[in-house]
Amino acid sequence: MEKNSLMNNAEDKGIIRIVTVIAVAVPIVVAVLLFMPTKLDLASDWVYFLPHLNAVINTAATIALIAGLIFIKNKNIQLHRASMTTAFTLGAVFLVSYVIYHASAESTSFGGEGWIRSVYFFILITHIILAAVALFPILLAYYYGYTDQRDKHRKVVRFAYPIWLYVTISGVVVYLMISPYYSF
Repeated sequence: MEKNSLMNNAEDKGIIRIVTVIAVAVPIVVAVLLFMPTKLDLASDWVYFLPHLNAVINTAATIALIAGLIFIKNKNIQLHRASMTTAFTLGAVFLVSYVIYHASAESTSFGGEGWIRSVYFFILITHIILAAVALFPILLAYYYGYTDQRDKHRKVVRFAYPIWLYVTISGVVVYLMISPYYSF
């Protein structure tokens, strides 16, 4: 085994540890914020704009993900990287906005009845589970892509991409379904 390959494996192990810590910590922090008995007082109603912003961010991330797929299918690596970096950055901005909103505002209950209620909760539950699971492979795929480890990148992306795309799309669908019930 070459020296460079050994260094890369050691570096990968360190990155995988960091990715694992982040992928475990983020869902725990989000869960704590969602179920806090008392919300943070940010002294302003500006946070009520965040669900709308989050839907726009998720829509833009979906577009970036689809563009990234088109670019890589057309073997345009530079535009693929730009699209995926855009999606990754939008995901990070979304996460910050989501945490701020849920740390300071009460959750809205879905008011739909009948079969639509089951549809809503199916989409919501699958969205939540996959959003929690998606962070690890997304971070890993981004790292492998960024460091030009194409074989590893391709293997992880087979799982990460469809989950990530589902999470961004289902996030917008959940927003559209619950937005009529917002009281702000």
